[in-house]
Amino acid sequence: MASIDAEHEKRLVPVFRIWTQHPGEVGGARLGKGRLSGPRAAAGALGSSSGRREAIFPRGHRRGDPTGPPATERLERILLRDGAECVWCRRALAPGDRHLSLEHVVPRLKGGPAWAENEVVACRSCNRKRGHASPAEWLDECERRGLRPNRAAIRASLERLERAIAERGGQRRARPYLAGQLRRLACS
Repeated sequence: MASIDAEHEKRLVPVFRIWTQHPGEVGGARLGKGRLSGPRAAAGALGSSSGRREAIFPRGHRRGDPTGPPATERLERILLRDGAECVWCRRALAPGDRHLSLEHVVPRLKGGPAWAENEVVACRSCNRKRGHASPAEWLDECERRGLRPNRAAIRASLERLERAIAERGGQRRARPYLAGQLRRLACS
C-alpha cells in the first residue's frame, strides 16, 4: 500500500478495526493487503458470521439502519402504535410471540423504505402469503378469504409514509406507487 491518499485511508479504518479483532483471512481475502477497501467491502467479505459483523452492525440493530433502535425496541414501538394484532387477519400478537413479524406496507421490491412509517405488525403466515402484492390487492384478497383486515391501519401507514417521504425526501420509486395505493384505497 505504497501510495494511499488520506481519504482512502479513512475508509480503511473500519476494515482494520475488524482485522485486529479477527486476524487472518476473512471471506477468502486478506484484510490489510489493499484488496478490500471500506466498510461495505468488509461487511460483504465477512459473510453471515454474526460475531465478525458485530463491529459494523451491532447485534440487535437492523442491517440497513445501524444507528436506529434495536429491532426488538422498534417492534415494540410499532405494536404500541398500531395495536397488538395482525393487520391482515387480526390474530392477537404480543412481544416475543413466535408468529410476530414486521410487514412493509409498500414492499421493498416496489421501492418501499425500511422506515418505521412503512412497517406494520403482521403474523408470519400473512406476511409470507402476501409476498409482494400491493396493499390494496391484498386487502381485497383477505376480505375474499373471509378475513377482516384492518383497512384503517393500512391507510394510516400509507399516509404516514407519504408525510415522511415529503419531509425527508428521496424514495423516487416509492412515490408514484404510494400515490396509486392511496387512490385505490380512497375508492374502495
